[in-house]
Amino acid sequence: MDGFKKLLRDSVQLRLSMTLSLAILIVALMAGIFAFVSAINEAHEMQDDTLRQVAVLFDRQQMTLHYPAAQEVEGDNEESRVIVQYLIDGSQAIGHDDSSMPLPFPTTLANGLSTQNVAGEDFRVLVRTTSRGERIVVAQETDARNKEARESAWRSSLPFLILFPVLLLVVGDLVRKLFRPIATLSAEIDQRDDQALYPVDERHLPTEIRPFVVAINRLLARVALSMENQRRFIADAAHELRSPMAALSLQAERLAATQMPEPARQRLLPLSRGIERSRNLIHQLLALAAAQSNTDRLQTAVSVHAVYRRVLEDLLPLAERKHIDIGVESIEDVQVIINEMDLLILVKNLVDNAIRYTPQGGRIDLSVERIQETTILRIKDSGPGIVVDEHTRVFDPFYRSLGTDETGSGLGLSIVKAIAERTGARVQLGFSNEAQQSGLRVSISLQKANAADPAHD
Repeated sequence: MDGFKKLLRDSVQLRLSMTLSLAILIVALMAGIFAFVSAINEAHEMQDDTLRQVAVLFDRQQMTLHYPAAQEVEGDNEESRVIVQYLIDGSQAIGHDDSSMPLPFPTTLANGLSTQNVAGEDFRVLVRTTSRGERIVVAQETDARNKEARESAWRSSLPFLILFPVLLLVVGDLVRKLFRPIATLSAEIDQRDDQALYPVDERHLPTEIRPFVVAINRLLARVALSMENQRRFIADAAHELRSPMAALSLQAERLAATQMPEPARQRLLPLSRGIERSRNLIHQLLALAAAQSNTDRLQTAVSVHAVYRRVLEDLLPLAERKHIDIGVESIEDVQVIINEMDLLILVKNLVDNAIRYTPQGGRIDLSVERIQETTILRIKDSGPGIVVDEHTRVFDPFYRSLGTDETGSGLGLSIVKAIAERTGARVQLGFSNEAQQSGLRVSISLQKANAADPAHD
């Protein structure tokens, strides 16, 4: 119960549905009770009118009455029958139950309608004086009259009983449809990626929701401006640091070429490595800023195998130092519609990451295939792989898997994620060897909008 109260307190849709349902229930009950009472009164009036019509018919036809011995008549119903007799004959009644005729009605009854108890039963009685001066009684048992009136009243109330659940369903469906724009808006915003900060379209939304959407759009604009300032600061700082670091690297190389004592040379070596790591970090920061930039880039048909060849030409010396067998295992080439530099940077960062974490004498395979409307690029290595719990975190800037001694900036996969989100690609991580849970397999999926017809080398 507490959970329902909390849900009722927190949900406007539920409160509205419950309020409307309660209002419909109250109105339906009041209308049903009014209809029931009105139907009973109307039925009694019609029954009284029937007694009057029988009396008028008897007078107009100048009928006469006699009381034969009790005998069954087809279609006769003792409970609902209408009894007609001379009032004066009530004093000559031979029985004291309602099955004998005539019945012992009091001879002193006044003209008009009344309810009388005769022979232990209640009767609705109409007394009338005919044009011949005879006083007649037209009567009917009240139990039968009440039963017929109740049945008629229930039939009159039946539409309300049917209409109530129908109205509840209609109200529930109507409330859901009224709140559907909010659910659609929520789903639209929830499906956006981190870089999708463009305004929410408010034209198709109800007027009551538009101020909320306008506030969201203003917030998105402020967040976009803040992120753009942050990216600009990182890019500017990295750009300003690139020239001094290049100068330091050049001075370190010149210093290493001069004659110096061995202890000095040993101290110079870690300095040179630190300078090189700083240069790589600055280069990756610039690449990340460029990848996160929302500027439009020219998209053309790009050969995946051509990109693979350029990446291997650049990184083959690193692979040879560790005696890694690296190559392209797919024979058929595929062309994709994408910015060539984006694809080159994306693949190069993935291959560079694979070389760093693949042990001596390992293996790295690059492949591409078309599955229906999707082009899938895969880079597999024989390294330790990445545990499932870290599949999301490894894309965060500067995050590095625990237990690794490899040097790096921790920005490679962040650059890959930024390019993938901007180009609409999907990156998935898995194991090259599923049985042993080892090796990293990275799959980049490009949909039809990003893929062109396959081509052969």
